[in-house]
Amino acid sequence: MNIFGKHLLAVTAVVAMSFAPAMAEQYSIKIGGGPTGGTFNTFSNAMSIYVPKAAPNIQASSVGSGGSVENVKRVSSGETDFGMCYAVDSALAYKGQLPKDTNKYEGLRSVGYLYGAPAQLVVKGDGKIKTAMDLKGKRVAVGNAGSGAAASAERFFRHIGVWDKFKPTFMGYSAAASAFKDGKIDAFWVLVGYPNASIIEASLQEKVNLLDVGIEAEKTAFYKEFAYSPTVVPAGTYGKDMPECKTFQDATILSANKDLPDELVYEVAKALWSEAGMQAMVTAKNEFSEMNLKNNFSGSSVPLHPGAVKFWKEQGVTIPDELMP
Repeated sequence: MNIFGKHLLAVTAVVAMSFAPAMAEQYSIKIGGGPTGGTFNTFSNAMSIYVPKAAPNIQASSVGSGGSVENVKRVSSGETDFGMCYAVDSALAYKGQLPKDTNKYEGLRSVGYLYGAPAQLVVKGDGKIKTAMDLKGKRVAVGNAGSGAAASAERFFRHIGVWDKFKPTFMGYSAAASAFKDGKIDAFWVLVGYPNASIIEASLQEKVNLLDVGIEAEKTAFYKEFAYSPTVVPAGTYGKDMPECKTFQDATILSANKDLPDELVYEVAKALWSEAGMQAMVTAKNEFSEMNLKNNFSGSSVPLHPGAVKFWKEQGVTIPDELMP
């Protein structure tokens, strides 16, 4: 080959390289879920499977945890990249107002709303325990230590003045249902969407009832102190004879560490809130149907990540000043 031919090949190669698509940045992320069998864990597992399918440059793994409060701390520190966190836990942690913990977890950022988690206080259907005030002297399972359930239980029961008057037991929902059926506890508390598998499990053996904790919340100005919102568990959720239950709920938010690259968070949001992504999450668990473009980042209590801001602005959503990074 003559020298002219060699130069032509070289120039052709350079031109071809200049027009080749740039290689996408490769990422590996950890997603904080929750206790085995819980809704947090279901979401983190589904997310870790779907996101790499939609965005092949992202590898993802689901990491178990105690729940919301633990996820808040891990995500803020960067120990995990993403995590499911309740909005009230996030707000208190961000301001340094968690119980017995004045650290400010300012590394936390919001990505989007996943679903509402109503408080459900389960008792036996014999009517002996009629209100939360009747728990004095009783044994009550309140959720795993470090979970949003346990944190919300302590906030509520302290607020109405009974936390120090019953025996709180820290255990997960499934373990609580088993202990309840065996008569080892008198009641158990969950903070999760309905119908909940553990409550269904308990109801198969004997009639159960949900207490109207929303009534005590209203009477004691609970909503003025904490950013929970009133809601109702519909009648018949755990048996045809069960009446509707007034309660309150927290917003479950997908959170991210503030130092994650903007493009990474944008790609994750784009994958999850795509039509296929939302369908994949609903297939994993029906209550994830609340995760949609209309609900966007509703209930978020800490600023959005810049990558999330980019995504939601593309969807035509106005970002409030208080949620801007």
